[in-house]
Amino acid sequence: MLRLIGSLSFIWLLMAISTAAQPWPPVLDADGQPLRSGVEYYVLPGVTDVGGGLTLVDRNGSCPLYVGQEPLAPMVSRGIPVVFTPRVGDTIIRESRDFTVAFSGASTCVQSTAWMVGEENPETRRRYVVTGMEPRPSSTLWYFNIENNGQGVYALRWCPNCLTTNCPRPRCGSAGVIDENGKRLLVLDGPAFPFIFRRA
Repeated sequence: MLRLIGSLSFIWLLMAISTAAQPWPPVLDADGQPLRSGVEYYVLPGVTDVGGGLTLVDRNGSCPLYVGQEPLAPMVSRGIPVVFTPRVGDTIIRESRDFTVAFSGASTCVQSTAWMVGEENPETRRRYVVTGMEPRPSSTLWYFNIENNGQGVYALRWCPNCLTTNCPRPRCGSAGVIDENGKRLLVLDGPAFPFIFRRA
């Protein structure tokens, strides 16, 4: 009998340790379900009356297209759905873990719709989030992650995880939205904009 109790206690202890050892909880969509790899989601503002969902934006009249936000209108658009793909094999998108993200469907530029860190605006020192190139595993410019602010909304960030023993320290940045010549663009290195995710 003591052996049985000891065995059950050991099994319970292992279960408790394995549950506590999962430091990356899943990112939840607006319905409380974990975000899944390969599933389409709209990225929507976590606050009202600021604009629509994320979309492709023609910033300067030529390709590549930038990641931006649909403008505020009487009928606000949800934008274009995105697909998340974890950097490390998993079927669930987890907080603080790297993933690539791409808009679903083709762009008018006939280029990749995968997001990456783009050029820096010399005046604001904020970096744009752009599309137009295929992700390269050797570059960390493609790897974004999501942070939970504890109030039911999330922040998108670029701060790639180090998967080796020797990684350069990245210039991490939270994603926010700026208005530039009447176009709302997703940029890094400023206040974080709150987002939610709704399954398409």
